[in-house]
Amino acid sequence: MLIPITLVFVAMLALLQIPMTIAVGLKRVHTGIRFMDGGDADLMQRMRSHGNFTETVPITLLAMGGAELAGTPPSLIWAGGLILLGGRLIHYTTIRLVGWGNGRAIGMSMTFLALAGFAICILVAIIRNFI
Repeated sequence: MLIPITLVFVAMLALLQIPMTIAVGLKRVHTGIRFMDGGDADLMQRMRSHGNFTETVPITLLAMGGAELAGTPPSLIWAGGLILLGGRLIHYTTIRLVGWGNGRAIGMSMTFLALAGFAICILVAIIRNFI
């Protein structure tokens, strides 16, 4: 197994996405809204929290895997993964419980920190191999 730490976070985040997806589907069944949000604020919150997760997590996991393959120290991979996981939980919880709030910004900042950190680790490894 080449990227065991990344795979742990792939599994955890995949499991986290399941209830998010179900929450959207259940609201659609309950309201009869088949497309878009139909003006339902709760459905919109569910859709956006799920959508934002889907928009940011895959690229961050790809960068995480790249950083791990590039030889980034395991402690940094674990730290970045925990920051990503925490950021996603804070973001989702904030949107679902209060709609808008500082938690959204904190969650996104944590997600971007992990993404940027992994990208920088990859670039540093590439530069080291060429110098």
